[in-house]
Amino acid sequence: MKGLKKIALATAVAAAPFAAQAELTALNDSAMGNVTGQAGVTIELETQVSIGQFKYTDTDGGGAEEIGGGSFTVNDIELGGAGLVTGANPIFDTTGDGNADTAATALLDDLSIDIDLDADGDAVISVHTISGQPIDWGFTASSMNLEGTDSTTLISGLSAWGMLAKLDIRVDTEDAATNLGGTGDGSLNIDTAFTVNNMNFDVPFLAVGIQGMSITGAGANFDYDGDGSIMSADADGEFGLDPASKEAKVMAGFANVNMDVYKGNGLDGSGLGTSGATDVLRVDVNNVVMDMNIASVAIGGTSIGSVALDNLHVQNTRMAIYGH
Repeated sequence: MKGLKKIALATAVAAAPFAAQAELTALNDSAMGNVTGQAGVTIELETQVSIGQFKYTDTDGGGAEEIGGGSFTVNDIELGGAGLVTGANPIFDTTGDGNADTAATALLDDLSIDIDLDADGDAVISVHTISGQPIDWGFTASSMNLEGTDSTTLISGLSAWGMLAKLDIRVDTEDAATNLGGTGDGSLNIDTAFTVNNMNFDVPFLAVGIQGMSITGAGANFDYDGDGSIMSADADGEFGLDPASKEAKVMAGFANVNMDVYKGNGLDGSGLGTSGATDVLRVDVNNVVMDMNIASVAIGGTSIGSVALDNLHVQNTRMAIYGH
């Protein structure tokens, strides 16, 4: 131990001349800002996820005479890139300009996640791409079933792929809608823009098949702000909506969804009070703008034609969710 003390003393003495020559200066406000301002975190990610089965079981079953309830299961879940569905490395159009420009793989990749804290304490999470192109995604599931004393297959052979252009998540320290029954404990806002380029599935218990379903942005003839006139997209390809409303900007070419999630009270018919339920999960859908097209609807194995929804706009929609 004495030897270690002597070495430490010798090292300190040897370093003294260098320390004496070092100039200690106070950081000015600008320099301090450069040091303390680096609060954000960026995560770059590529992944592929497999889940053998997701299962939700109702422990009550809705009847006092029943000991347990039934279950809802989703089997053989795969989440990754569009290559999960489209096959290995196909070239496809990600921008909608008619030109194939991206090779898809089974990986959900090219993801960049920015996490920042605002001055008011809000957490802001932004998911976007490293390259600047939309993120291609793919999803498959072999079946969705209701299981109990009897079983029913709700959906089978589900597959879909598409593009994610924007996913912004804000954890707000204030309620999004305290005037609509919120408790004031904070809220979660989700603002996303995406497409579903090709979804296919069967509904066996109804003998219905859906082929070629797509969900995209509303058409160029849509009145985005509801003032009776057609707007033009700005330089960022977005349509600006009334900032006083809860509707965020709508990204052209992509389905847009904006919603708030928070703790609140149940609805009483007017949406302004309580139904008696308290501390429930509240979901307010502020804005949904999209087109939906189904290339083929089959009943009993025979196609009966196609279906299209043009300029679908959902707004001022509130839900209260709680157990019973």
